[in-house]
Parts: sequence; structure tokens; C-alpha cells
Amino acid sequence: MTYDIAFIGTGPEPENPVWGESAAMAYRHAEGYRERDDCRIVAAADIVRENVVAFADEFDIAESGIFEDYEAMLDAAEPDIVSVSTPVPTHADIVLDCIESGVPDAVHCEKPMATTWGDARLMAQEAGRRDVQLTFNHQRRFSPVWREPKRALDEGAIGDLQRVEVGTSTLLDNGTHHVDLAHMYTGEAPVEWVIGQVDYREEHVKYGAHNENQGLVQWAYESGVQGIATTGFGEDGVGVHHRLRGTDGVIEVTPWNETQARVRRDGEGWETLVAGVENAAAVPPAIDHVVDCLHEGVEPEFSARRALSVTEVIFGAWESARRRGRVDLPLRIEDNPLEAMVDSGELSPEPTGED
Repeated sequence: MTYDIAFIGTGPEPENPVWGESAAMAYRHAEGYRERDDCRIVAAADIVRENVVAFADEFDIAESGIFEDYEAMLDAAEPDIVSVSTPVPTHADIVLDCIESGVPDAVHCEKPMATTWGDARLMAQEAGRRDVQLTFNHQRRFSPVWREPKRALDEGAIGDLQRVEVGTSTLLDNGTHHVDLAHMYTGEAPVEWVIGQVDYREEHVKYGAHNENQGLVQWAYESGVQGIATTGFGEDGVGVHHRLRGTDGVIEVTPWNETQARVRRDGEGWETLVAGVENAAAVPPAIDHVVDCLHEGVEPEFSARRALSVTEVIFGAWESARRRGRVDLPLRIEDNPLEAMVDSGELSPEPTGED
């Protein structure tokens, strides 16, 4: 069987297809599909025509597969899988339009899910109701530098896991990866509650969404394991991206400026688990996972259901800051608490003039 693949959102300019202001994630997704014999890239849409033309040239898409209107593309190309790489505030509308069109069997969207909790829940709900495989690109799950600690943890290298500590730049943009990884390390256990506080004195809008300047968050899993995260100015409070504390030792994942994971059992020195693996290497296996799960009819590791649990911790932390108290889950709001506090004037970040 061959899957026809289409893309929505194809910027920025191809001179820097991996990094840049828009991170060029469509290029990274497409490289993964292109490597597979059972995938054929047939169409792409972008409101900026020069972006989609450059993308089509790179991935040998015929002129008939170039669109500025993604709904017209869905009707004409009838793709099996759609990859969405657009600014965060557009995710919900585009994903819902794809689902409601009845065309694709799967939609793979860039992270984070959406800019409101209500939209995130609706996306997951409608995908489930219409039997569309919906995934979000928490691709770091598939990098050895994050995966090998999970293997070591499962094999008992540090005894029973007690706490996951996270240091990251922002809770929504980059932190969505790290909360997702925390969930992976804890065996996807449900979260019971979250408490958090934020500082937002200087405007930080990335890919169209507000992000705090500094945050401190704690949450608890039903399994008894706890999570804690420091973000922004305070991210070095943890000192590594992930520290897994167990009854018999510690695992650290990517200490600052080092791409490695290491373990220290009680009474012993550090032992390297894996080193020298870049995060970009995780995208092709993530794309493989999307296609393989569709073919096999099994739930993907970064399914909408699991991404929703990640998003609930993020918006729950911001809701805790708004309420000034702990938030017990499930989260019963519709909006984005951080954005709402900015709109109401409760938070008044100084504009920077940058996105």
C-alpha cells in the first residue's frame, strides 16, 4: 500500500530548512516521508506562494499539487496523511477542518496542540469521534538520548522512580516536549494535580503563542511519582533537561551544552548511557511511527489522547497561577489562563517588538 502525503504550512525559505524563525518543520517531516517506499508526497499548501513553490521544488511535487488554500488541496489531492506545520494559533482550525473534511486517515500536527484548553480537547474529541489518527510531533520520544534513559529506568538501573525534574526554556513551546517525556518516563500514569507560578514581565510570543519568562511547576502522578519543572530565567534551577531520581540512583538527560544521558547508581560514579545524538535525528523515526501505527491500526505513542495529558499539565499550571492555588485534574476551563491574564491586565508584559 502507498500513502499519499500532503502538507499544510511549508515555510520558511529553504536556505535553512532545519532551523529558522519557523523551524521549517514541514521540511523535516517531508524528509521522513521521502525515505519510505510506501509514502508519496503529492501536495502542499501555504498562504505564501513562494514558500510552497520552494517546498514543491525540493520534494518533487507537481504543479497540480501546489496550493495556497488547504481546503482546495484536500478536495483535489485526497491525501491519506496530512502534516500540519503552521503557527500554534492556527492548529485547531486547520486540524478540525482536516478531520471534518472526511479526507485524510491521519493528521500529524506540530506541537504544541493549541492555544486554548477547549480547542485542545475538541481536536482530540473530534479525531476520536471520526476515527482519524491524530498525532502531535513530540518527536524527542524517538531519539536515543531520551529513549535510552527509559530503557535503563525500566530495567531497574535506579530502582523505583520517585521524581522527575525538568529544566526548560518555556512551559508551552519547549516544555511540551519535556512534560511529554516526563509522562513517558512515568509510564503514562494519569496526573492528579498541578500547582504553578509564573513571572511574565517581558512579552515572549513564539509561533503566535504567549510563553512565561519564568515558571515553577509541580505535579503528581497517580502512581505516586512527582514531577517538578523550572522554566525560563529559572531553568538552571534543575541544571539539566531531565533528572530522574530513583530509590537507588539518578539518571540525568542532556546536562547543559551536552547531548548525552548518564546514570549514577548509589555509591558509584557517572556512567554514560548515550552521547552525541542530535534531536533532529528523532524526526524520521517519529514519521515512521505515524505511518506504521496507521498501517497497523494501533495507538501512536504521541497520540492526541497522550498529548492532551501533556497540555493539561501546562494549562493547569497557568490556571494554578491564575487561581493562586493547586488545581486538581481534570481541568475544567476552556481558555488559556496565561493569555487571559495578559488580556485582562493582570499580567502586563513589556512589549519587545519581537516574535
